Amino acid sequence: MSLYRDHLLPRLIHGVMRDPRFLPLRRALVAEARGRVLEIGIGSGPNLPLYDPGRVETVVGIDPSAVLLRLARRRGAERPFPVWLVRATAERLPFADASMDSVLSSWTLCSIPDLDTALAEIRRVLRPGGRFLFVEHGLAREPGVARWQRRLTPLWRPLAGGCHLDRPIGERVAAAGFRTAEMETGYLLAGPRLFTYHYRGAAEPAPSPGGAARGAGADRAPRRRGDAACGK
Repeated sequence: MSLYRDHLLPRLIHGVMRDPRFLPLRRALVAEARGRVLEIGIGSGPNLPLYDPGRVETVVGIDPSAVLLRLARRRGAERPFPVWLVRATAERLPFADASMDSVLSSWTLCSIPDLDTALAEIRRVLRPGGRFLFVEHGLAREPGVARWQRRLTPLWRPLAGGCHLDRPIGERVAAAGFRTAEMETGYLLAGPRLFTYHYRGAAEPAPSPGGAARGAGADRAPRRRGDAACGK
């Protein structure tokens, strides 16, 4: 057990994610969610107050941090729709194939250890016609900025919970078998360019050669229970 990773870092993340500069991007992203929603890396639940009860049936949030899930539970209890919180990782989602209408991720893809496996899992749990909604900082287009992002990531990653400054998010999503329906890129937040180049998009599972979209783990047992109790 690491005191910093397991206890101090989650509280730092909670504080950073409350920065009001994130709010416009959060609102725009969450407004597109509908039906049964899975939120990857729900953290302390800053997106929960933004979901539209008229469009959302249920929100299921996963996070590997027990500390952040405890904070999220308070917000979840105040929502007019069911909120379920599960301690789990994105690389091994404890949900059945094609069980979610929307999967949403905000500032989480940068820190998932095995991003390709996580994206395959997201694709697996999306229903036909479902959407993966994401906003994430990542690799800039300018060669000079990108060069410094690559140089600093090995130093930054252990301090910031595995956060990568240099992931080409759009390329990784496409390579995982998604068709991009919407994509906005650029310096979408004020601040140092190393940290503020963003990708905001909506993607749908592209049809696989065999027909239905299937991701890694599609042949496993259809449903497992998570480690944490529901938030509401």
